[in-house]
Amino acid sequence: MSDAIRLAYTNINQLWAYIFTETLKRLGLSCAVICPGSRSTPLAVAFAQQVPEIEAISILDERSAAFFALGVAKATGRPVAIVCTSGTAGANFYPAVIEAKESRVPLLILTTDRPPELRDCHSGQTIDQVKLYGSYPNWQTELAIPSPEIGMLAYLRQTLIHSWERTQTPTPGPVHLNIPFRDPLAPIPHTEALQDKLLQSLLSKFDPEEFFADITNPQSPIPTPYSPFPIPHSHRGIIIAGVAQPQQPQEYCRAIAHLSRTLQWPVLAEGLSPVRNYAQLNPYLVSTYDLILRNQQLAKQLAPDIVIQIGDMPTSKELRTWLNTHQPRRWVIDSSHQNLDPLHGRTTHLRMKVEQFLEGVGEVGGDGGVGEAKTTSPSSPSSPSSSSSSSSSSSPSSPDYLQMWCQAEAKVRANVDATLANIEELIECKAAWLISQVLPPGTPLFIANSMPVRDVEYFWQLNNLGVRSHFNRGANGIDGTLSTALGIAHRQQSSVMLTGDLALLHDTNGFLIRNKFIGHLTIVLINNNGGGIFEMLPIAKFDPPFEEFFGTPQDIDFAQLSTTYGVQHELITSWQQLQQKLNPLPTQGIRVLELRTNRKIDAQWRRDNLGKFAMDIVT
Repeated sequence: MSDAIRLAYTNINQLWAYIFTETLKRLGLSCAVICPGSRSTPLAVAFAQQVPEIEAISILDERSAAFFALGVAKATGRPVAIVCTSGTAGANFYPAVIEAKESRVPLLILTTDRPPELRDCHSGQTIDQVKLYGSYPNWQTELAIPSPEIGMLAYLRQTLIHSWERTQTPTPGPVHLNIPFRDPLAPIPHTEALQDKLLQSLLSKFDPEEFFADITNPQSPIPTPYSPFPIPHSHRGIIIAGVAQPQQPQEYCRAIAHLSRTLQWPVLAEGLSPVRNYAQLNPYLVSTYDLILRNQQLAKQLAPDIVIQIGDMPTSKELRTWLNTHQPRRWVIDSSHQNLDPLHGRTTHLRMKVEQFLEGVGEVGGDGGVGEAKTTSPSSPSSPSSSSSSSSSSSPSSPDYLQMWCQAEAKVRANVDATLANIEELIECKAAWLISQVLPPGTPLFIANSMPVRDVEYFWQLNNLGVRSHFNRGANGIDGTLSTALGIAHRQQSSVMLTGDLALLHDTNGFLIRNKFIGHLTIVLINNNGGGIFEMLPIAKFDPPFEEFFGTPQDIDFAQLSTTYGVQHELITSWQQLQQKLNPLPTQGIRVLELRTNRKIDAQWRRDNLGKFAMDIVT
């Protein structure tokens, strides 16, 4: 008899918890994050008994724990369970639950609770946990009190199977189970003779192998075939590769490249899309669209008739304003059932993956329909043969329109690269540009919100490094930045995080995970002593109250902070030094590479330069 089953026979709570963890193990759960507490004792003990099949990780701070679980789920694409005790503990999961919902990450939230008779009577450490997370979970329920009946064990098993499925379908996201337990919470026998008698009667008829026999680890559903889609013929079409974290990035990028080549439409690639990191697959990539569209004359000349948007809309305000102004017909391709059009334009949602979309897309013909799949790649848009052959009525795109985009990209990219290459002083915007060129191939990279994601969009170079970019762009908050990055890096290739000082300080409790963390994380810290993104807003002109209430300098010595948590710290004083520290990366531990910049100078540089990169382009 295994230790897990032996403990399960001590009382009904422990049997209930054994059914819980054994069912999840057989469904495919491989990681559970456990926060300390009393009411969650049966689950904590049961998960500990499932090691090593389920990795059980103890993390003190519930908010950090939830974001760590979020990071693991992002990296693996599989649901992660997270357990807490009763009371306000579960409330600390809330920010991560929101992010999981908005960024479509599978999480199984397990909040333990006091039984109904101990609620609303000041019994201590008790709040209303039913539907604690409002409308954010994909599904939620409160389980019944553990009961020594075979029918109730079957109820628990099937409810868990349904919960597991709902973390992944129809769109990945969080599921919340509120789980009440009566005493005894530890794996000790019931003091009540009747309860013990009922349990022994149940166990005499309970056959674990038979009970769990039909549980399978469900695979991804087989894509159903799709009919061809009537994309109208247009000489002025673009593809927007938006914010995305696909589990198979190369296949995802290959599908977008095939669509681009078939239609001969340029791909405007968001910095948070893997498309920029697999540049060799697609000759028509545009990485500087935000800077190009700041040239108002050029933006008008490049206005499209048709847009295919893949994934979430990019961060760029310039792009959104441009689309809103010209109101092109848009198709949004994404398997989510959510509304992915914040512009409320003339939009059709195609609820599928881009790989599935390609099954119904071939060469666009002059009749406005979609014909047979194209098997050959077009010539470069700048070649004469391409211009002559593409002028026929059956050509899906105007060579002039495609060339305008490709030539603008080449010129603006050259301007950006020349400008940043010549900057010797430490300035915030250059960090993202440099990182895009020097990381080891395939490096997982977590990009913090606020200015880092914007600098990535502005400056991240096209490359062939296969960098695995991750981010919390569901709700766009700075909650859990460090903890999410550690979750992504846990048991993965040596990883990097790009963050500002406030985002890191908001989650310093994440450093408490260091003793549980397996792998390596390098934190590239841009320390400009405050909120740099606010310097770009109109409120920056009003001081006071700007500096105290928006800039919010914290005046933290990060060397001392790192020492407190036993984390390595190094002050970076040159770009050459940073480049050397990023390749090769260490294989174990956590380290902080701190770049100190001037927040006012950083903001002024952007104001002076972002609008200039495309000004010399004449069409």
